Amino acid sequence: KALSQGGAAIPTNHKARGILGRLMDSHAPPPKIKSKKKRKRSLKEENGSHEPAQGTGSKRVGFSEDYRKPSKHQFGGEEKREGRKYTVSVAIPGSIVSNAQSPELRTYLVGQIARALTIFEVDEIVVFSEDGAKKSLEGEFQGNTRRADPNVFMARVLQYLETPQYLRKDLFPMHPDLKYAGLLNPLDAPHHVRIDTKSAYREGVVVNRPTKPGAGVWVNIGLRQCALVGHNIPVKTRVTVKLPPQAVDPRGRMPKTLKGSAVAPSKPRTEAGIYWGYSTRLASGLGGVIQNCPYKGGYDLTIGTSERGVDAAKADFELPKFRHLLLVFGGLGGLEDAIEGDESLREADPSALFTLYINSCTHQGSRTIRTEEALPITLSLLRPHILRN
Repeated sequence: KALSQGGAAIPTNHKARGILGRLMDSHAPPPKIKSKKKRKRSLKEENGSHEPAQGTGSKRVGFSEDYRKPSKHQFGGEEKREGRKYTVSVAIPGSIVSNAQSPELRTYLVGQIARALTIFEVDEIVVFSEDGAKKSLEGEFQGNTRRADPNVFMARVLQYLETPQYLRKDLFPMHPDLKYAGLLNPLDAPHHVRIDTKSAYREGVVVNRPTKPGAGVWVNIGLRQCALVGHNIPVKTRVTVKLPPQAVDPRGRMPKTLKGSAVAPSKPRTEAGIYWGYSTRLASGLGGVIQNCPYKGGYDLTIGTSERGVDAAKADFELPKFRHLLLVFGGLGGLEDAIEGDESLREADPSALFTLYINSCTHQGSRTIRTEEALPITLSLLRPHILRN
């Protein structure tokens, strides 16, 4: 452990160093050969009394003392946090996946975008078409080729990755768009709750299981038994379930009938401050992104990104207070191409559409910055400003 901390000095305390430390000490006598039982007992005693030496920095930030188990600070799920009222939305054109050379690379590109959205706690992702055509996730599939609709392809893969693993079989039938989704890295978001993890909220799907009249419906929430929710909800509907504090006792035992209540997907965020994944929306053009906002009152702060925008890395740059933030990225031709393709927009200058028009990476070494590269760059730059909100 000491050697892994950038060449820190090996402590002189034998107990802190353990058996390996004694073997490395040229002045220490050779260890006595012990029987198997005595060897096990001595190892247990030494491991039990192991304490990191001062100055070695062997404790890892963000993890509990048992480094194999993530602590409550890693997600903030069990840690007491204040509710978060504001939302962050990101809009990107689906055409960026058409630039990838194979179905595997197109799928992996969407996976990288989904990872960035989750890491920076984005609440909504809007996939818009640069030609202003209306898109839907329904309809006949045209094939996972370059001729297929890239907007629908991106939206479907994003939805699939955001869904907890135990719900995907019920919510996503076999589809060619998801052929290579198994290659992608999992999001490991807080709402992807494991079976042995205690959580006040869980995502579930209504299952086809009979109940008494007026008792409600059974919901699969990823535990060893389903939860009874007292609402009349159609089968195969995804629902967010809140469990009572006494649902699981300290010994890990559950009641014979596990009861929960259906709540809005935003409740974990607004009440407990827990990031609960992103919603996916398809928009017909740049105008549809702004006009069809799902939040009451619309987006009160809209930000466009371009190399012609103001430098967002300056010391005097600040974001105004907001409730619903929208961050818009362009495709290969930038936001200028998106405006030209949308006939519902009268503005010719993209900066006139947004509250702020920023450049998140000045003095770039490459002639172009791809959208999947601009996304984490911009979100990491704006992250301190967003958290201060």
